[in-house]
This record gives sequence, C-alpha cells and structure tokens, in this order.
Amino acid sequence: MDTSSKLSNNTAVILVSHGSTLPYAEEVFVEIKEKFIKKTGLATEIGYMKVSEPTIAGAVEILKEEVDDLQRIIALPVFLAPGIHTNIDIPQLLGLEPLEVDPRCPDGNYPPEHYLSIADDVDFDGDIELLSSIGPRDELLDIIDKRINEALAESKLDDNAKTGILLVTHGSRLNYNKEFATALYNKFEKTCEYPSSFGFMELCGPSIPESINKLVDENDLERLVVVPVFIAPGMHTTHDIPHILGFLDDHEHEHSHSHGHGDHDHVHDLTPVEFDGEILYPEPIKADDILIDILVSMVNEKL
Repeated sequence: MDTSSKLSNNTAVILVSHGSTLPYAEEVFVEIKEKFIKKTGLATEIGYMKVSEPTIAGAVEILKEEVDDLQRIIALPVFLAPGIHTNIDIPQLLGLEPLEVDPRCPDGNYPPEHYLSIADDVDFDGDIELLSSIGPRDELLDIIDKRINEALAESKLDDNAKTGILLVTHGSRLNYNKEFATALYNKFEKTCEYPSSFGFMELCGPSIPESINKLVDENDLERLVVVPVFIAPGMHTTHDIPHILGFLDDHEHEHSHSHGHGDHDHVHDLTPVEFDGEILYPEPIKADDILIDILVSMVNEKL
C-alpha cells in the first residue's frame, strides 16, 4: 500500500508494549510496526511501558513530529489479555484515569522509584483513545495450530506417537488472564485432535508442571507440544518456561533470571515435570500476519 496518502490523516496509532531487557521483543515489535504501517498507511509508533525506548510519552512526541495537525491518537495495547498493565499502568502512562483500583497500591501513591512515578508525562492536547487488549479471538487458534504443525515437523518421533498439547500463558494476580486462557483453551479444545490442557507460568494455577503431569498421566503420552501463548520472545519464553520444562539447569536459570517487573516477584512452581518423552517448544506468536490482521481490524473499527 502507498502510505503517503494517509500520513496527513490527523489520527495516529501507538502500539503499546511492555518492554524487555532482551533484544528479541524489540525486534519483533519493529516488525509488527512495519507490517501494520504497510497494511494501514497510518502513522504508527511503538510505545514501551518501561525498559525499552521509545517510551509511551516518547512515542507521542515522535507522532507529533510526523503528523501535521495531529488531533487523535489510538493507543492499542499489544497484549493478549487484560490485566494490571492494560487496566492500570497504560492508562496512567497515557495521562488517562486507570480503569480500576491498583491492588499493588490502592491509594495511588506509588513509591518514588516505581516506573509510574518516574515516567515522563504525555504532552498532547488532542484525544487519546485506549483500546482493549486482543482477547481470546478465534484467529489466535490459527496461529496456535500453525505453531503446533511447525513443531511436529521437527519431531524425531513418527507420526503415530501419542501426542499431547499444552498451551502456556503468563498468569496474573487479577482474574482476567485466567479468564482469557480459559476462554481461548475452551475454543482450542473443540478443534484439537490431540489430548490437551493449559497451564500458567506463575501467579495462578494450574501451573505448567501440574498440567503436564496430569496430561501425561491420563494419556500415556510419548510427545508433548508446549505452545507459549505470548506475543514476543523474551525472558519468560527463553528462560523461565524452558527452566520449568527442564531445558535449563538451575545454574543457567539463576544467572539469567535477574529481571523484575517491579510489580511482582517471579515465584514459579518448582514441582518437577514428570515426563521422559519428547517435548517440542515452538516460537511464540511474533509478527505473524494473522496477528497483524487482528491489530488492523481493531484499529479500523475506530476509524
């Protein structure tokens, strides 16, 4: 698409991401942004909550420079499920009211070192419209099926090996993430030909080891595909989950696990995974064209 015809539009888009200490997430989000611009022609920038650049406030400044007479910004959280970040942190980083009381700090007085305290204020006189997270859309099932097929293509076992599927997501103090995972899994289970289940990395259950051990015990599996239902690769997908699966020893994990969110400690279920068969672990969603189509659709509904 020729994007030049739309760049004078007085509306721009911020693709909001968490930010990561590892480069993988930034590389994925640059690709997401480039694909999104190619499909929409809209001025678009990534805005990171923390750690990475540009910040959300920085993204606003970039868009003000890029778009003449910018009057409206659509902020799209590229998060699968709602939670503390989408309902509390991102609204405040955009200069909006949080959607609910923060369980971490109910009085709203954050410590001086908290990322919400040190973030730059957004300087924008126009309208900012914050969209919801992606949610358990049917299109995500197509990406999951694609990742399963990619993993099975790399299997060393034959096609008749007893195979199970585990969908893995982060977990949250709030119930939203569990609601998302449950709704998505209920849709997935209806279309999946293999025994399947889902598990959470932390903060709620069932945990990954609990789900694997139950799935293996009930189905006598020889092969397990563990699908990370995450947007981008980062510390969780490259270190935390592989450690839980037994791909990394304690020494490797200890030296790789220095990250923190500032809003929760990472305490994982250390129950051992009791499975001696083959575990396949495909990539997360990344800048899949199906994801781009979802994001484009969400924004188009507001134009």
